[in-house]
Amino acid sequence: MSASGARRGAWHGWGAGWALLLSLPAMGQGLSDAGLRGDAPDRYTVVRGDTLWDISGHFLRHPWQWPEVWGGNPQIRNPHVIYPGDTVYLYYQDGRPRLGLERGRGGEVRLSPEVRRTPRREAVPPLPLERVENFLAEYRVLDDPAQADEQAYVVGGGDRRLISGAGDRIYVRGDLADHGRLGIYRLGETYEDSVTGEFLGLELVGVGQARWLRSEGDIATLDVLSANQEVRNGDLMLPLESGELVTEFMPRAPQRAVDGRLLAVPGGVQFIGRQQVVALDRGRRDGLTPGHVLSVEQRGELVTDPVTNEALRLPGEEAGLVMVFKSYERMSYALVMRASRSLVVGDRIFSPDSNATLAQR
Repeated sequence: MSASGARRGAWHGWGAGWALLLSLPAMGQGLSDAGLRGDAPDRYTVVRGDTLWDISGHFLRHPWQWPEVWGGNPQIRNPHVIYPGDTVYLYYQDGRPRLGLERGRGGEVRLSPEVRRTPRREAVPPLPLERVENFLAEYRVLDDPAQADEQAYVVGGGDRRLISGAGDRIYVRGDLADHGRLGIYRLGETYEDSVTGEFLGLELVGVGQARWLRSEGDIATLDVLSANQEVRNGDLMLPLESGELVTEFMPRAPQRAVDGRLLAVPGGVQFIGRQQVVALDRGRRDGLTPGHVLSVEQRGELVTDPVTNEALRLPGEEAGLVMVFKSYERMSYALVMRASRSLVVGDRIFSPDSNATLAQR
């Protein structure tokens, strides 16, 4: 039976921690078959390595509409926990397509105290978390440039070394409030709004990690535990940020209109493709939080009018989708989830138009 088949039925599963009904309400009226992919399967068994984006993409024309697909109880804390081996299936109720979930070996789950609870780390993530976690281990942003002047910094290495690496001892000056494991960072890009010149954020590039040993006055002794490049005098010491990564968000459109630009590509890549990290010139103050999906419009080519010799900017073309995974006050980091064209710094980012795109593509 195809995705537009007439299978009907209803199924509900309730329990603390999970909601196991996936529904497709469409913008107040319910999603019609137009919102489904033409080749949507009747059933799909989740495999290791899948993400929420991948799974919704098997059924929906627009994977970022996953929260509309997942019609779970809003009072349940984790309504999107799906595991490898679970099966998502398509059915119809009141003439509208819905998705149900079968746990494990094909039995519809009715949660009870005896139901096996798989460790959260094995659950399907919203996007490739390993890619994101590796990036955040090396990059972070300060919302205020003055914060950099307040951090402790490296003043020397053991045995009078000018540069140090893993296993070496370093000396740091400043107030180390955290006397445990610390991150070693180097000043990176200072991001500014391309139109107004407003400061957006100061990027720090991770060099490695160190462990505090002891302090004498304002000089601390630390051992370098790991380093992806040499540790130099002047490098900054900050508490690690890794514990702040949100891993349970769902792909969704922003609640209010967002219009901005691709600000930069950490690492200096010129052309941007799928699963590359990009910096955006919009952040928490603009309503962006982890999980928000934005469309990208490739900037139109600058040409010369052959008659008037005027410089003209051609209309842009929709070129991809990005998902925010870390937001700061004035800027964010996002992962490119789809790129139908090469993206570049300066391309426009904007809220996807749900009503306009639901029946397209």
